[in-house]
This record gives sequence, structure tokens and C-alpha cells, in this order.
Amino acid sequence: MSVFDFHARLVPGGGDRLLQAMDRAGIDRAAVSAGGLIGLDELSVQITYGGRAETPADNAAVAQACARSGGRLLPFYFADPRRDADAYRKEAEAFRGLEISPAVHGFRLDEPVVAELVSVAVAMRHPVYVVTTGRPGCRPADLARLAFEFPQATVVWGHCGHTGLEVAGLAELAPLPNVVAELSGCLTVTARTAVERLGAGRVLFGTEFPLQHPAVELAKCAALGLAPADHDRLMWTNACRLLGEDTTW
Repeated sequence: MSVFDFHARLVPGGGDRLLQAMDRAGIDRAAVSAGGLIGLDELSVQITYGGRAETPADNAAVAQACARSGGRLLPFYFADPRRDADAYRKEAEAFRGLEISPAVHGFRLDEPVVAELVSVAVAMRHPVYVVTTGRPGCRPADLARLAFEFPQATVVWGHCGHTGLEVAGLAELAPLPNVVAELSGCLTVTARTAVERLGAGRVLFGTEFPLQHPAVELAKCAALGLAPADHDRLMWTNACRLLGEDTTW
């Protein structure tokens, strides 16, 4: 079975480490974003209480590492909406998707700069990866409004939220056909609920490497007990379809 990790991170100089971890886990390909912008203590505070990191993502380094990977790594542009809209527009052709993070960069999903970024993503046919939080303007309902306003955008709900058990968020997002759920970090019951409510065609395997061991996420998805065809959609085919990749790669 082929495996496509839809969400891994590249820390500075970590391309070889990621590829080695993929080889050990049996993961063929991965979509990757810049990582290591802030420490885990700071990130955990910002998820709950808010805050803003000023460290820019090294998107150029991500693109370069992916270019050296022989097609195994596909780069996502990690944008700070309040300062990266012009840069993303200029550099978008070198990337395969867009990530924005309210937890890291401290913005609301209803800010005009977010709509500007998503408009570029739509034009480039880039999926938009977002992890919601519990703060006003950053909740699943806010992401649902954004997805409704941009029906041509493919919106990827990262981690199925930020608590591991945001099944209420699934209920808010399920009616929007352009929203898909990425499963890294959530509980098994949440992953199973995502498949039940969205269907196997709208769910993606991810690892959140290096914060999560790939074997944990592989075991979680195996434990869902899906029919072989649905398991293949979750682990491989859906990611290929969203990124315009050949499923026979």
C-alpha cells in the first residue's frame, strides 16, 4: 500500500531526517511546511491564550529541500497573512499548497488579508491547510464561514481541530463539500467520526512529524478498520487528487 503524509514539517536542516523517518515508516511521499518557528512552550500558550510569533518561515529552504527529494516531498508555503500576501503571490508557483496558522501568527480567519491569501490559493489550485483554535475568530465555525465564502478553495482542517476531540467541529464543517479533514494528532474516535461524517473521500492521513512519531499515526489509521478501498483513499488517493499527483507514482 502506498502512503502519502499530507502534513509533515521541515525544521531547518531536517530534510534528510524526514526522509529517513519516512523510509523507516514506509511512507512514500509527504506534503511539508516549515517548522520550528517558535518553541513548544510558547506555542502551547498561544494556542490557549493568543499571541503572535514574529519569526518568519523559511519557505525558500523548504522549497529547496523538496526539490532535492526526487519528488517525494511537496512544499507548502507557510504564510503569515499580515505580511506575506505579496510574497506568496510572487512565489506561489514554486509551491503546492498554502498553510496559515492562527495559533502561530495570531490572526483571525475573518481578516481581509486571509481572504487575499485564499484568493491566490484558489487561482493556483493550492489546498489551504488551517488548524483552528478555541479563540474567537479562529474556531471551526469561523473556518466554515471562510470555506463557504470560497467554495472553489479546498480547505484542509488540520488535526481535526486542536483538542483531539473536536467532533462538534466536524458537525459544523461536514456540510461544506470543499472541506477535508487531516487526522494527525486527533483521537481515534475523532478520526473514525471524521470518516463517518465526511466520507472516506474527504479525509487525509498526516503525521505532524517531527512532533509525532509516524508509527503512531499509521497505527491509528490501521485501527479504524476501514474497507481496503476506503483505507487507500485516506492513506494515498485523496492526497494525490488534491495535489494533482498521479496515483501510480
